[in-house]
Amino acid sequence: MKEISFIIYDGVISSNVSGVLDMLTATNGFLLGSGKEAAFNISLVSEQISAPVYGPSPFISYKTFSEVKKTDLIIAPAFYGDPETAINNNKAIVEWIRKMREKGTEIASLCLGSYFLAEAGVLSGKQCTSHWMAIEDMKKRYPQADILPDMVMTDQEGIYTSGGAFLSLNLVLYLIEKFCGKEVSIWTSKMFSIDINKVKQSHFAVFQGQRRHDDEEILKAQDFIEKNYHLQISTEQVADMSNMSKRNFIRRFKNATQNTPLEYLQRVKIESAKKALEISGDNINSLMYEAGYNDVKTFRSIFKRITGLTPQDYRKKYSRN
Repeated sequence: MKEISFIIYDGVISSNVSGVLDMLTATNGFLLGSGKEAAFNISLVSEQISAPVYGPSPFISYKTFSEVKKTDLIIAPAFYGDPETAINNNKAIVEWIRKMREKGTEIASLCLGSYFLAEAGVLSGKQCTSHWMAIEDMKKRYPQADILPDMVMTDQEGIYTSGGAFLSLNLVLYLIEKFCGKEVSIWTSKMFSIDINKVKQSHFAVFQGQRRHDDEEILKAQDFIEKNYHLQISTEQVADMSNMSKRNFIRRFKNATQNTPLEYLQRVKIESAKKALEISGDNINSLMYEAGYNDVKTFRSIFKRITGLTPQDYRKKYSRN
């Protein structure tokens, strides 16, 4: 039986806890009903034992960090609010993760729980992912981590991370398969209606401008791009407006936004096309022109690279019509 330590703390997203516990306890129930042993013994672990957060279960107990001397897997769920606040309020979690990893414990993060792993240093040199909204911030905070924004989950040397919100359940499903076998994970996927083949999260992402920096000239350049993306503007043109050489402008722009000016322009154009596909029934070529593209092949290629879907598939998935 695998010993699972599920971290609980003030500000934790309740659905990130209850959904995972439902999956693990249901898997135990399926195994017992099949004449096999339960797979998971789960401890809800916190700095101080608090009021129960889950209904009575023979597989769930409550412990403090100091009481857990050995465990097979630690799961760090996501939090509400600002990462800086969550990190400062939960330094005991970070220290406990660091200590347990030194003992060889495997560790998984769900959605924004990746911040705790990164603060503990266990993501340094590791491939990892998180909620798409956190990717740029994490890249700045933790340059030693190999952050893969498009992945639903990662698994490297006993460190597991997952994408945003309910995509975390795909990681839990993956762990169930790893510990219990394919047949059990298929049953669980059917029981909870989880798409077992989901591998990317890029089409969920909403581009929000990457403005968390203090470079006033680059902020002005971003404003110009966002207002004129549908026109034939160039990096040289925006650099001249910013009174910089092209080379210096690209360097400063990428340092501030984590994208080159061309990449930023492409993402603004594609975000415009995504919104149009969601609400408009117009011909895709018309929407392409409105987003500032003249070549169908180029548009489709860039759209799929950024979103993971073709324009047609994106419309089928998200159109409100």
